[in-house]
Amino acid sequence: MALAQLPANFVWIVLASVVGLLVGAGVLALISWIRSNGAVSRAKQIVNEAKEEADRTRKEGEIAAKEEFIRRREELENEMNTQRGELRELEKRIAKREDQLEHKVDLLNKKEHYIEGLERSLALKRKEINTEQAELERLMEQQKATLHKISELSKEDATGMLLRRLETELQRECAEMVARMVNEAKENAERQARRILTIAIQRYAADHTTESVVSAVELPGDDMKGRIIGREGRNIRAFEKATGLDVVVDDTPGVVVVSGFDGVRREMARRAMEKLVRDGRIHPARIEEVVEQTKKEMEQVILETGKEAAFDVGLHNLHPMEIECLGRLKFRTSYGQNQLLHSTEVAHLAGTMAAELGLDIQLAKRCGLLHDIGKAVDQEAEGTHPQLGADIARKCGEAKEVVEAIAGHHDDMTAANVYCVLVSAADAISAARPGARRETLEKYVKRLERLEEIAGAFPGVETAYAIRAGREVRVIVNAERVDDKIACKTCRDIAKEIENEMTYPGEVRVTLIRESRFVEVAH
Repeated sequence: MALAQLPANFVWIVLASVVGLLVGAGVLALISWIRSNGAVSRAKQIVNEAKEEADRTRKEGEIAAKEEFIRRREELENEMNTQRGELRELEKRIAKREDQLEHKVDLLNKKEHYIEGLERSLALKRKEINTEQAELERLMEQQKATLHKISELSKEDATGMLLRRLETELQRECAEMVARMVNEAKENAERQARRILTIAIQRYAADHTTESVVSAVELPGDDMKGRIIGREGRNIRAFEKATGLDVVVDDTPGVVVVSGFDGVRREMARRAMEKLVRDGRIHPARIEEVVEQTKKEMEQVILETGKEAAFDVGLHNLHPMEIECLGRLKFRTSYGQNQLLHSTEVAHLAGTMAAELGLDIQLAKRCGLLHDIGKAVDQEAEGTHPQLGADIARKCGEAKEVVEAIAGHHDDMTAANVYCVLVSAADAISAARPGARRETLEKYVKRLERLEEIAGAFPGVETAYAIRAGREVRVIVNAERVDDKIACKTCRDIAKEIENEMTYPGEVRVTLIRESRFVEVAH
């Protein structure tokens, strides 16, 4: 009755609330159930993933272990293969060494048998020699008894006869010894002379320049050639007339050539041409003026050059004519050798040799310096340069020894004093030393061929070579055909033959080689 008395809306509200509570409880229960089922699934999923990761890690570990195992096994196999190869190589070397030892043992056995055979043969030969020696002694005793019986001489008489024969042989040997000592004395004297000459050469050596009969003048340009020639060649003709030389103007760029055999004139013409080229004014009047001016300068240059040469040698009291001649020698050459340098060289050499021999050094230098002054005037006067030089020295009041040394330095006359010999020797040394004078290639080759031909003509000579520009000959002989004594004689005979057959500067050394070779092969 109480419920019936409640409003209908309230009932419905209560019912709705109950239903809502029931529905909410169900929903909550459903949600709780769903949540519990999701956690289980996630846990299962995590467990499954962990299992899969563990399986994958285990498989990767197994694979890595297998790879490491395979790698270690390969390294071990490679190492074992290397050791097997080394063992095989060692076995081969040991086998080869055993073969070599066996071969050496066989050789030693053979040598031992051979030595034993030699010993047996030597013993037999020794026995035979002893037997023959005993037989020889018996025969000698028998021969002595027979000689005593035939000659009817006692032992004392035979001894006296033997002593007399020995005395005769001793006298002959003494004569040979005396002759040998005389020859040795001559050789020592010759060696001493060579020593003096060598000292003189070593103490003095001069540089030589090669001069020719032409002098080149450089031009600033090729247009200068036309100015030198002049209109219709009047300038060049005027220059040639004033100097007495030839002027060559060719296609060579920047150069004209002055040609002539007179060295002084050629130098004067060269200097005059250089002045004209520098000045630029080239015409006949100017050419004559410059040439005359250059002639005066050349006279002064010649005097200064002569004074310098005398000062270089150490002579201070020469006549002006001698000084002029010495200055002219600067512009004179002989076989490419400058004559002033040659004269100063001869003066130094002669002075050095005079010092070694204890002679007057200043007089020897004076003779050497003036020995070729005749060449300064030989183109202007008749006669040889020794005669012309002696005449100049005589006019200048030189001593008798100087005049004789100048006149006789080429053996034109008998040596009148020792200074003639000194100057002649010094002149030969200066002119003949290697490099002093030019020698044609053809003559040089012929001289070498002749040296080899002379040496090769002797018996037992296999080959011969000319070396050191013909100053030495190397001779190789056959050792079987030529012994040491014959080799010594052959070397001396070759040297004598070269002296007799050839003309050459200085000396030629002959070196003979006798060689014996013995070759054996060690197995």
